[in-house]
Amino acid sequence: MLRYALRRSGWTVVQLAVLSVLVFLLTNLLPGDAATVDFNEQAGLDQVAQLREQMGLDRPLVERFVDWAQGVLTGDLGTSLVGGGPVVDLLSRSVGATAALAGVTLLLLVPMAVVIGLVSGLRAGGRTDRALSAVTLTLTSVPDFVLALLLVALFSLRLGWLPSTWVGADDLWWQRPELFVLPVAVLLARTVCVLSRQIRAGTVASLGAGYTVQARRLGVPGLRLVLRHVLPNAAVPGVQELARTGDQLLGGVLVVEAVFAIPGTATALVEAVQNRDVPVVQALTLTLAAVACLLNLAADLVSQRLAPRTEVLR
Repeated sequence: MLRYALRRSGWTVVQLAVLSVLVFLLTNLLPGDAATVDFNEQAGLDQVAQLREQMGLDRPLVERFVDWAQGVLTGDLGTSLVGGGPVVDLLSRSVGATAALAGVTLLLLVPMAVVIGLVSGLRAGGRTDRALSAVTLTLTSVPDFVLALLLVALFSLRLGWLPSTWVGADDLWWQRPELFVLPVAVLLARTVCVLSRQIRAGTVASLGAGYTVQARRLGVPGLRLVLRHVLPNAAVPGVQELARTGDQLLGGVLVVEAVFAIPGTATALVEAVQNRDVPVVQALTLTLAAVACLLNLAADLVSQRLAPRTEVLR
């Protein structure tokens, strides 16, 4: 297990290094820059050149990358080309709402998916399984933004039970739990369905495995059989799917933030791209990519721990 963990962690470090290079190169391919944005509004050609020099945009690409990479390793993500403040401060403000939204979703996702997947798998082929399968397959086919609009139309515009956006919440959003209901419901709909289907498949496979059949012959009680033999093995595909679900959740959060006007990562990223604020775009993009890599690393390590003979391949 230790050898596998070290090898897998080393591969994650390589992935992060490659991602950092890609993020830097791709963000520098954005048309225009912060100086050009200012030029469009108030500056002349000579002033643009002077502004580019002040911002360090006229330096060679390799030199800028080395300085940026050294800053990333030391926790210094640079200075915003537009606001002039540290990128770390902007990142901490924007990531807060996104992290809270994703955290609440994950806290509800795992127990809901496990319960639905187990119940469906233990009653495979029955009415309960067919009903749950119909619901999960239906919700899986509905895009996040469509479901968000439907929920807003019903619970906000028609019934008036819940707020439709976070507009006006300012920095006190964490004191208003009702703001989380619709966004979290949208994020849970698809992810719970996908993850529960994997756990159901793992449960059905575990119930037919030789070790489960032998345990039944030895008179192992039903609840103990499920908790000690079925669930750990059924969880392996579920844990692997959870990593992919985490990747999808990151994309879903960005969509949900746009629909519900949540002042999170999506808002900050869109504004940074519009303003050609490259350091902010780089910091936000690299943060999202790093989170995705770490989620996959954690899922692989947990899967290896649950089933040591199973190599996680992607």
